[in-house]
Amino acid sequence: MVDVAVILGSASDRAIADKAIEVLAKNNVSYDLQVLSAHRNPDELDAYVRGSDAKVFITIAGLAAALPGVVAARTKKPVIGVPVSAKLGGLDALLSIVQMPKGVPVACVGIDNGDNAAHLAIRILQR
Repeated sequence: MVDVAVILGSASDRAIADKAIEVLAKNNVSYDLQVLSAHRNPDELDAYVRGSDAKVFITIAGLAAALPGVVAARTKKPVIGVPVSAKLGGLDALLSIVQMPKGVPVACVGIDNGDNAAHLAIRILQR
C-alpha cells in the first residue's frame, strides 16, 4: 500500500514530479510514480486509478491539463492538480484544473509547484 500516487501526464513533466517526490521522501511518505496520459493512455489510466490503493493522488499536467479531472472522476479520494508551464506560462493548465464541474473536486496548487502538492498531500494524510 502506498500513501500517494504521483501521476504525470507526460515524461516531460518529470522535473515537477521530482519536486513532489523529494518532499514525500523526506517525510517518509510512500509513493508510486506513473506516467499516464488522459489522452494517450486512457484505458491504462482508468485501470490504474480504479485499482490503486493510494490514499491521495497528485496529478501533474500541462496544456489541456485534463489529467486531474479525469482522475477525480474515477475516484472519491483526494486529487491534487499541479499545472505545468508548458504553454501560456501555465495559465491554460491552471484554469483547466481549477474549473472542475460540481461533484468532481480537484485541489490545485501553483504552476510548477510540485513541492506544495506534496506538502498538501501530507496534510491530508495527517487528518
